[in-house]
Amino acid sequence: MAHRVACPKIIQRLRPFAKPHYSAAHSSITATVSPLNFDQFLNAPPPTAAVDHPSPTTAILDVDDVKGLFSCVSTGKLLRSAVNLHAAAVEPMIDLGMWVMNSKLMRTPLLREATVGTIKHTFYDHFCAGPGPAEAARTAARIWDSGLKGMLVYALEHASDNESCDRNLEGFLQTVESAKSLPTSSVSFVVVKITAICPLGLLKRVSDLLRWEYNNESFQLPWKLNTLPIFADSSPFYHTPSKPDPLTVEEETDLHFAQQRMLKICQSCIEANVPLTIDAEDTSVQPGIDYFTYSAALMYNVGDNPIIYGTIQTYLKDAKERLIISANAAEKMGVPMGFKLVRGAYMSSERQLASSLGVESPIHNTIDQTHACFNDCTSFMLEKIASGSGAVIIATHNMDSGIGLMHKICWMIGNKAAAKARDLGIQNGNQKLQFAQLYGMADGLSFGLKNAGFQVSKYMPFGPVELVMPYLLRRAEENRGLLSTSTLDRYLMRKELKRRLKAAIL
Repeated sequence: MAHRVACPKIIQRLRPFAKPHYSAAHSSITATVSPLNFDQFLNAPPPTAAVDHPSPTTAILDVDDVKGLFSCVSTGKLLRSAVNLHAAAVEPMIDLGMWVMNSKLMRTPLLREATVGTIKHTFYDHFCAGPGPAEAARTAARIWDSGLKGMLVYALEHASDNESCDRNLEGFLQTVESAKSLPTSSVSFVVVKITAICPLGLLKRVSDLLRWEYNNESFQLPWKLNTLPIFADSSPFYHTPSKPDPLTVEEETDLHFAQQRMLKICQSCIEANVPLTIDAEDTSVQPGIDYFTYSAALMYNVGDNPIIYGTIQTYLKDAKERLIISANAAEKMGVPMGFKLVRGAYMSSERQLASSLGVESPIHNTIDQTHACFNDCTSFMLEKIASGSGAVIIATHNMDSGIGLMHKICWMIGNKAAAKARDLGIQNGNQKLQFAQLYGMADGLSFGLKNAGFQVSKYMPFGPVELVMPYLLRRAEENRGLLSTSTLDRYLMRKELKRRLKAAIL
């Protein structure tokens, strides 16, 4: 997918962008984006024994053909998946898991060993790709045999010092190295969290300074590299209520070390011909994350296909405006920029922080608004691709609890995006358009998109059980309802298991 570039010249500390004012331009741009409208589906009755979906004559995704959907999945694997998803759909199990992992019980060697063993042979094996890069690569090779690609995610985050950042860097470099042994294109992306290679406290300081600079044009950041626009006028700024102190000499040195880690990963990805996606995190550090992402993208993204992708969380109220501003700035500079579109993974903590400060939440007020934002961002990026600019990963999960239509809507998003792509003349094999779902989730959707001819990846976290499970439990805690809305997954799996049983008997 990525075609390579020479190593960039010495980093030049170019003058950063002046604060843009996009209100009028933003209105004119968004007016030209053809929306993906899901209102007709939002008011439909929830699925019961049968699942409603588009008619076979109009749908690109065929969910009726469970034999075709799961043709590459063994009966044993299908049965284990159905059982694990059913167990994971019981929300009290998340509460129990969080309690056990955080309790003093885990200090008891015997109980810890039993707990880790139980988790490993159930949820860990279902949702994770293995304990290390080599095992994750083998898992990616297996799903490649069924027509899916792998996004390798070493589940590291929240480093506290340079020593832990350096260890994490080695893990990421090993991940890239392991991809070299796999068939070409079987690994679609390596995924990195900036909080794993830059100390969390420093990243918060950088984010504070970037926020203050945006709102105070005379405020200068001597260490700042050239970057795409990071903020919109609608972005949240309450994290930085007063002028932050400049970075100390030691902090500037640590920032330089963090940037060097980022560049080493970028160069390694270029040499392996594997694109790099930078995950989004919470708004307290997202400006710093975007700064790392965009400054590296300006150095390494050349030619037709981007090597570095950022992530937009569409549950944020400023998501669409930030995407439009950044993508248009990249296009104007002749820089191909890729984005992964997701719903978001920090809803609980974002709302709690905003509430504690007495400010408006940065999260959309309703799930419908989040869907509308996701759809608008998807449509915007598809039209960019059709015009020859940019690339997108459409991560089609909807993670809110309490609404029985979530998986049905998820299917609609996949089908509508696919239909719009074809309407715009984007061919199925176009590497600039990819779909993605979590490993162990929405397999029916993944295989349906794959069978329709699109590029589909599974987001595959990996690492030692003790390291990965707290990571996954935090994600599960933040995304209440993600697992409990696996109704459609389980329905399709049961339907295929019944079909296979009948075929075996008859």
